[in-house]
Amino acid sequence: MEGTTNNVETSMAEQNQEAIVKALYKALANDEMENVAKYLASDLEYWFHGPPTCQHMVRLLTGESSKATFKFEPRSVEVVGDCVIAEGWEGAPAYWVHVWTVNVKDGLITQFREYFNTWLTVKDLRPPRWEIRVRHERNTLWQSQPRDLARRSLPSLLLTI
Repeated sequence: MEGTTNNVETSMAEQNQEAIVKALYKALANDEMENVAKYLASDLEYWFHGPPTCQHMVRLLTGESSKATFKFEPRSVEVVGDCVIAEGWEGAPAYWVHVWTVNVKDGLITQFREYFNTWLTVKDLRPPRWEIRVRHERNTLWQSQPRDLARRSLPSLLLTI
């Protein structure tokens, strides 16, 4: 019975993490920057990989840009471990992946990683436990899936969690 309780708690936490990130994107789409700020920790840790001119999200989050010059419309949002990964693309010139870390206790986003025009693979490098060995045989938890960019050559990064 205890295992079932832990699974339910994990599922609820994942749903809350995903809901927070989706609400953040909705607030961004509606240019509700005061609502965006409600989801972010005051000491948000930020990391970027991609062309320097494509740091669109950090400009919004820091207030450097008061209005979105780039529209972030996630095509997928998925909880992977302690992270929420959002992926989007607007044809060949723009492919992005955002990796958000949400503190479940206070519901604030504490870390943000942005990958622009970069393929991303997320792996779990912890030694597998016997009960999950089959599920994560290769330890790949997530990888970029932009269908309309499959033939495009982009740099690739490995994110380990």
